[in-house]
Amino acid sequence: MGISRPFRPVPLTVTAAVGALVLTALAPGSATADPTPRPVTREGSPLGADRAATAPGAAAERALGDASSVTQRPGSDRGRGYPRERELELPPVNPADKSIKLGLTPYHGIAPKLNALQRLGDRVSVEIAGRSAGGHQLYLVTVTAPESARETARQTRMRERMENDPAGAAKDRAIKSSYKTPVFINNNIHGNEWEGTDAALKLIEKLAKAKDKGSRDLLARNRLYFNITTNPDGRIAGTRANANGFDLNRDFITASQPEARAVRRIAVDKQPAVMIDLHGYVNGTLIEPTTPPHGENYEYDLFLKNSYANALGMEAAIKGLGYTEEKDGVRPPVIPFRDQQEGWDDWPPIFTPQYMPFHGAVATHTIEFPMQVNNAEYESQPTAELRRRAAINVDIAGAAMRATLDYTDRHRTTVIADQIEVFRRGATGAEQVPVSEETVPGVPGIGPEDVYTTTFPRAYVIPAGGGHQGGGRQRSATAAARLVDHLVANDVRVQRAGHGFRLGGRTYPKGSYVVDMHQPKRGLANVMLADGRDISDKVSTMYDISGWSLGRLWGASVDSVERGDLRGVHGRTVGAASRVGYVAPHGDLRLRLDDPREIAALNSLLKKGVSVRRDRDGSAVVPSSARRAAAVAAKEYDVAFDATKAKGGAVLDRTRVAAAVTPGELFALREMNFDVVPVSTAVLNSGFDWKTADALFVSAGLDRSKLNKAARAGLDRFLAGGGGLVGRGGAGAALNADAGLLAVKAVQGNGDANGVVRVANAGGTVTGGAPDHGFVYAPSWFTDLGPGVRVEQKYGTGNPLVSGHWRATEDGSGGPADAAGRASVVSGSAGGAHVVLFGTEPLFRDHPKGSFPQVGRALLSVGR
Repeated sequence: MGISRPFRPVPLTVTAAVGALVLTALAPGSATADPTPRPVTREGSPLGADRAATAPGAAAERALGDASSVTQRPGSDRGRGYPRERELELPPVNPADKSIKLGLTPYHGIAPKLNALQRLGDRVSVEIAGRSAGGHQLYLVTVTAPESARETARQTRMRERMENDPAGAAKDRAIKSSYKTPVFINNNIHGNEWEGTDAALKLIEKLAKAKDKGSRDLLARNRLYFNITTNPDGRIAGTRANANGFDLNRDFITASQPEARAVRRIAVDKQPAVMIDLHGYVNGTLIEPTTPPHGENYEYDLFLKNSYANALGMEAAIKGLGYTEEKDGVRPPVIPFRDQQEGWDDWPPIFTPQYMPFHGAVATHTIEFPMQVNNAEYESQPTAELRRRAAINVDIAGAAMRATLDYTDRHRTTVIADQIEVFRRGATGAEQVPVSEETVPGVPGIGPEDVYTTTFPRAYVIPAGGGHQGGGRQRSATAAARLVDHLVANDVRVQRAGHGFRLGGRTYPKGSYVVDMHQPKRGLANVMLADGRDISDKVSTMYDISGWSLGRLWGASVDSVERGDLRGVHGRTVGAASRVGYVAPHGDLRLRLDDPREIAALNSLLKKGVSVRRDRDGSAVVPSSARRAAAVAAKEYDVAFDATKAKGGAVLDRTRVAAAVTPGELFALREMNFDVVPVSTAVLNSGFDWKTADALFVSAGLDRSKLNKAARAGLDRFLAGGGGLVGRGGAGAALNADAGLLAVKAVQGNGDANGVVRVANAGGTVTGGAPDHGFVYAPSWFTDLGPGVRVEQKYGTGNPLVSGHWRATEDGSGGPADAAGRASVVSGSAGGAHVVLFGTEPLFRDHPKGSFPQVGRALLSVGR
């Protein structure tokens, strides 16, 4: 961007190592302070080049269930004061826990420590915030001075007033004098970044025992919340991901995993004003705030003021420990906002510290410890060296925690006032305040490259019945209900109209949902529902995804209303969407298959042996004789079976899927109720019974050229015998080409590109009912189409990118202009196999749910 920052430059280079970013300092005096542009870390990359997802189905079942995995929801103890002692059950001892080698606390050692800490006095309470995908309990510890039930209720009323009546709260003397500031410390969200957990346990013990006046005053004025380990599955296994293979610090826009849902509940119920998220490993210690681009939906002036000041305090505390590069290998801390140009941004709301500001946090930080102990280092370094490094990291994590508590306590009044102001701006529809050295005094180096704001619409409307899309066909009411439920779970306020109304020049029926953007958490509503922005020209590289939109990608119609009078809506705020499950009382039934829940419902019927046929538009025709089974599915999956006179064509059979895919794709396939067997090059080389599969889905971890003779012959027989292939991305296209199947040329776009794109659907079996937007990540497309190849979908003409980051490569190729109008999804039959190839990312991280049915329909259409 060419605009230098003040203070000491800390030049960095960035490389990808085993799926995680590793930042390495350059020698002093290097020519640039910019990180070297690099490919984005893909969701599947932690698996390695030749491995595919292998998560057990049981983990997906736990994650796909509602938060029944939550034994006790934080905040559900109304009527009780503090402490809230709870005797934790002790997990079985696991000698294989990867923490042990590092001299850290294994998961099975946490519960005994917490039981002992609760007995030390009257300051420590433990709640079960939920269970992980692998079934492990998540421990939320509260440390505060004792409170009577009456005082706790008063604290709750003050917290609720801050959100619900921010103008009144700003004048409330009781809030100014006696509201306890909530501080949230999140640990170990990446399972093989261990040390935050141990630092938290040490700090909790110190606070539990402390007799000094400073500690007593701290706990009298603040409530401290510690998520001891957000990812116990990964802590035990030594993996970044949880038991489902998900990077939990990419899940906060979707909340597909139970661990993310537990943190979301903490955010809603505890309303932290300050939070830090403990990670590793960057040397020197990285302390956010970040480089541009900055999230445009934040009240960034309030956020930057507090986050930068707290970062300086953490930096000083860490330096005060006395570690040096010469003596210990520890380099000085890095604050990206101050020390870097780009490459470590806070643009997407998928990370914990970027999600928390939407719930009122005015200082949030990722902290990256300096001394690497995971991945190759874990295996190659002597145990003594690993323990030395881990001890340094624990020390640094503790310093960051203590500095954060000190900052919060010393600035309690202004921190709470700023949180109230976040809610006030939202509730009143106030304009954002662009950052500058005048609006954020005390933060040097602010330039135009730091200014990101947005214009909030007056409202969003989700029409009743799903609304309409191109060609007059309704979108799924099931998708609309899921979206509303997701908004409500995120504490976004949604009204349901009791009468028809007119708004923004459009007429809407009774039952439509309205999101009034004059609400405290408008930023969260907007970051989920808005299209987003094309930021390709703003920076050369991004840390992770750059585009997302539940309004475009979740399959529901969502209208943005720029201005209008909402008094005619006559709505009531809902706690959940109205159920849409329905079965027509007479005749044969149609199930549309435009939503993943509809695919799941169909698969449930097929598993029961119900005879189902496929209509020309790809929907399913269910005979009237199966009405009772349809009623069960309608209730379980909240889908509608409409009456139809169509008789349908080909019989739909239960499709068993052999899947060489990423973790997110495996999870999405199971969400759609497919019978899935994970496979890979190694699995096939070990011997695989193709009689157990009807279709093969390939996107990662399967390379035909690396199969042994027997495995290659088995795969070829499966395909020649009518087995279907659904391929996605480079791996899917390579298998298609290597097996000599569909006559197409796959063209790879810029591997660093991602975002929301416009698409044009051909309709029919695969893309019938599909949204006119999709998601791409390292997009590809197809040219040189041979005879019999059908184009199911094309990228939009002009610039297909709606939001995200997609540039051409250095030679000018691979950009959105090259993709415009090209085939993004193709199908056909060749060599006995039915094939569908995707150049988009229809199942990415369990996120673009409106695109899931394209894959579900494809698998149903190619299966033998």
